[in-house]
Amino acid sequence: MTRPDFFLLEAVRHRRPLIHCISNLVSANDCANLALAVGASPIMAQAPEEMEAVAAVSAAAVLNTGTPEEEKFRVCLLRGQAAQKLGQPVVLDPVGVGASPWRLERVEELLKNFTPSLLRVNPGEARALLHLESQSQGVDSPAALDSVQQGNLTLRLSRELKTAVLISGSEDFISNGTVLWKVSGGSSLMTQVTGTGCMLSVLCGVFAAVEPDILAAAVTAASFWKSCSRRAEALAPCQGPGSFRTALLDAAGTLTAADCAGMAFVELLF
Repeated sequence: MTRPDFFLLEAVRHRRPLIHCISNLVSANDCANLALAVGASPIMAQAPEEMEAVAAVSAAAVLNTGTPEEEKFRVCLLRGQAAQKLGQPVVLDPVGVGASPWRLERVEELLKNFTPSLLRVNPGEARALLHLESQSQGVDSPAALDSVQQGNLTLRLSRELKTAVLISGSEDFISNGTVLWKVSGGSSLMTQVTGTGCMLSVLCGVFAAVEPDILAAAVTAASFWKSCSRRAEALAPCQGPGSFRTALLDAAGTLTAADCAGMAFVELLF
């Protein structure tokens, strides 16, 4: 892979893969609508009794541990193990993992029992998983890292957990512990809309459903989301975060592979 493959959009829109999202109370609606906008079919099932049945008909799973409770972690464990048994891509988004010791313990328990295809985190969450001072504020990551720091953090987390990692922010870094990609561009307005990281995780699951190379799926998802934010800012200039949020979905549903070319900046660092 030398660049994001935006023609995966055509594959998604043609195949309409079923994406199982275990989401959170804050972003569930936006995550479902985003999956629909790009052409996938979301199912937001969360009952432990149906995890095996839902897994059997899904193309990918996205496990979001935001707004957590014990039952959610139980369900994520069942779904992650089912995905691993089926050889199915699973994206884990440990929202606010550094917000409390309890969250960290539960996420680490998940990671002991199955290995996600991709871990999507912000810098504060990455630092919490590495038991570094996270400087998180709730589920947010207010302390900015420079490019070198964020790239090194991505590599370290990927190597420690032995899986692909996407650390998102104004610049996104993606690694499998060997290679490192950087995706930049997009709009600064993304920080004014809650759940944009959760939505990126869903996009990773959507593209992983049609692209077996998880790095290619993650780089394409990150690049596409930057492109959507750039288009959304153009569609709703100076109208505030509410209009921008709506414009994000409009962009996701209307951008083509040709539109996305050159809208995000992608570098293979090594």
